[in-house]
Amino acid sequence: MAPGLAAQTAENPKAGIALRISPVELEIAPHRTIKTVGYNGAVPGPVLRMREGQPVTVEVQNETATPEIVHWHGLFIPPDVDGSEEEGTPMVPAHGSRQYTFTPRPTGTRWYHTHVSAGRNLKRATYTGQFGFLYIDPKSDPAPYDAEVFLALHGWDPYLGTMGSDEASLDVIYQSFSVNSHSLGFGEPLRVREGQKVMFRILNANATLLHRLALAGHRFEVTALDGNPVPAPRAVEVLELGTAERIDAIVTMRRPGVWILGDLDDHIRNAGLGMVVEYANRQGPPQWTAPSNTRWDYTIFGRAAGPPARDAELVPLVFRQKFAGNRWVDHWTINGKSFPKTDPIMVREGRRYRLQFDNQSNEAHPVHLHRHSFELTKYAGVATAGVMKDVVMVPAKQQVEVDLLADHPGPSLFHCHMQLHMDFGFMALLQYAGQEH
Repeated sequence: MAPGLAAQTAENPKAGIALRISPVELEIAPHRTIKTVGYNGAVPGPVLRMREGQPVTVEVQNETATPEIVHWHGLFIPPDVDGSEEEGTPMVPAHGSRQYTFTPRPTGTRWYHTHVSAGRNLKRATYTGQFGFLYIDPKSDPAPYDAEVFLALHGWDPYLGTMGSDEASLDVIYQSFSVNSHSLGFGEPLRVREGQKVMFRILNANATLLHRLALAGHRFEVTALDGNPVPAPRAVEVLELGTAERIDAIVTMRRPGVWILGDLDDHIRNAGLGMVVEYANRQGPPQWTAPSNTRWDYTIFGRAAGPPARDAELVPLVFRQKFAGNRWVDHWTINGKSFPKTDPIMVREGRRYRLQFDNQSNEAHPVHLHRHSFELTKYAGVATAGVMKDVVMVPAKQQVEVDLLADHPGPSLFHCHMQLHMDFGFMALLQYAGQEH
């Protein structure tokens, strides 16, 4: 467990979990207090630990003046409790409560978060502190480690402004960052011992930004992506996480000292996106060393691709941006239409589909499909197999193909997980034939 994170565990069907949505004041750094909304008076919310196949009830009390909803990201559960109003999940009323009862699966690192629209209100939705880890314990964990650490990355004090060479369209800019509840250098360091194997379960809970992480002088052995074990665990110097992605990686502590685990971007790291890792009996200022190999590639964690599945029906999904006006927010389309006018993605239960994500825009997109996982089959022209995800970064001007088995009937939301993009059109519903919503 990371410093300062609480936990709740559901050990039996009668052991309910309580979540309270309420205002929170979070001191991320000296004289830097964030006023936001969180779960159980903290940011992140408690780590919720569940057992696969063990039914659980979560009682959510909304103490705010606006309706809310909680999405159980990465779980295979019915749409009426999945946490998406578009799928038919009821909202949690203002100053009211709602129970979510479901049987959690699959195992691995999942998470929970608000799923409301924010539009141009950057004090709502995933810009707030409404996020937390949900971990579904497997019957056995084949990865040996000595300690387990949950780390959630987030950006604060967002505003709409222009970035880089694009002076026309507005984007979200953050003034400060945190890992869990603190900015770099504030709060307790992560204390380790030489030779210790530490399992890092890392979540990018930022509303819009991709983060690239390194731990000076160390390598990460990636064992799972989005909670799903990878066919070929590999050691890398840098982890790359788009919005909503999770990575499980083991670091063997072989470099005694005081180090910084942080974002590769100097501005973002210096604005708080990092934490201190301190070996036993070591003191001094924390050190940062830029990694030598910063390349990130999903396909190195996969296995060799076999022949294409003949029974997979191709479903092209083209992503484009629409300039909405000078100093305005771009709108987004899927196959030429913006939500709620997007055409449904029609499937039949038990059939296999090859979803072709054709990103014709100049921005990368972390696309997410609710209530399902999919297998990467081709990434930017490179064939692969075996990597299962529920969010995938689709690079600008590139294509990504994934195979989907339609095995969870009911409406399922498909969207870019960047809050600004989904709020301005980048969503569609996957519908099962004969079960139109």
